Amino acid sequence: MTRTQAEKLLTKAKSILDDWWNQVSSSAATGELEDAIEDTELREAVQRSLRSKTKTYRYVLPTQILAKLAKHTLDCRSLQVADRRRGAFDARSLAQTIIVPFDAANNRVLGGSPEPYVNNPLRVPSISQQYSKPQKDKQGWADLCLVLDTVQRKNDKQFTETVFRQVLVEIYRSLAEASVSYSVPIRVSLESTLSTISGFLTEKSGGDREQAVAGALFCIIGERFGLYKTVRRAPINASDKASGLVADLECVSELSTVELAVEVKDREITVAHIEGKLRNARSMKVSEILFVAQKGLAPTEAQEIPPRVESEFASGQNVYILDLATLAKVTLSLTGEAWRPRFLAEVGKQLDQYNSDIRHRRAWAKLLAQL
Repeated sequence: MTRTQAEKLLTKAKSILDDWWNQVSSSAATGELEDAIEDTELREAVQRSLRSKTKTYRYVLPTQILAKLAKHTLDCRSLQVADRRRGAFDARSLAQTIIVPFDAANNRVLGGSPEPYVNNPLRVPSISQQYSKPQKDKQGWADLCLVLDTVQRKNDKQFTETVFRQVLVEIYRSLAEASVSYSVPIRVSLESTLSTISGFLTEKSGGDREQAVAGALFCIIGERFGLYKTVRRAPINASDKASGLVADLECVSELSTVELAVEVKDREITVAHIEGKLRNARSMKVSEILFVAQKGLAPTEAQEIPPRVESEFASGQNVYILDLATLAKVTLSLTGEAWRPRFLAEVGKQLDQYNSDIRHRRAWAKLLAQL
């Protein structure tokens, strides 16, 4: 392969990786991140390889299969140009130029190795069982051989694409499990805190970001003023019925009584929202319910909602409606300066504890780093 051909290979590989990673990320954002490979044995071999105890092995499948997609005539088992088999290529160059930066940009999900292909496990001509003897991790090597042998034997573009998608799906899943470091400042102004919240809520998240912020605010309120002992919450995709909660958040006393139910909406509040939640509150004997609306009241129902709220008071239900920005400003003003860093840290804790998508966790970490 000439230098020009090698450069074209790298350029095409980078484009393929970017496009496919965007597709996988988009699928994850809509809750449709599914396995691509039906064969259980092959799929599990991919899964184990991406989570291998041998860090170097984690880089092999994304590198080798990406090369195959970029140039179908390549042998995806090959590691070195000196390999005698037809379609041999320099896998180290592609790993170093494409996969290592990808890994660094994604929270070092593969392990953060700066030069994975110079390590001893890959100082062989190809990924083959004939080179298993020097490998300490025999099962890990066998998994790589199984996947790459299957891809090369079928030598079918569509099948290669299917395996590569599974590889990226597993990487995304690993990324979602990865820890994110939140750099909370020692001191932060009210204006900067509110601006950070506003920036965080700009991107749509299906209510995930809103619940994290609201959850953090009510944790701070409970701790600062002693109004309740704890705040209960469920993951964003859990229904109230499945979680057993009255609403998205429950502020609970030491006697396990729900003092306040909080429903967090990233949409405009409607009469239907209120009535549906009130039925649930009544059945669980909760009289205080707060709607935190990111976008306020639905304009078409803005005249109907206040009388509806007033009528509920007569029947023993107290309904309150606030937008999230107002709630945040009032809470963080009353709690004072010392509690603002604690609030910022609590948002990160909420995102981690309730398994928020990695995009939301990284976005919060990025905003904190700018303070």
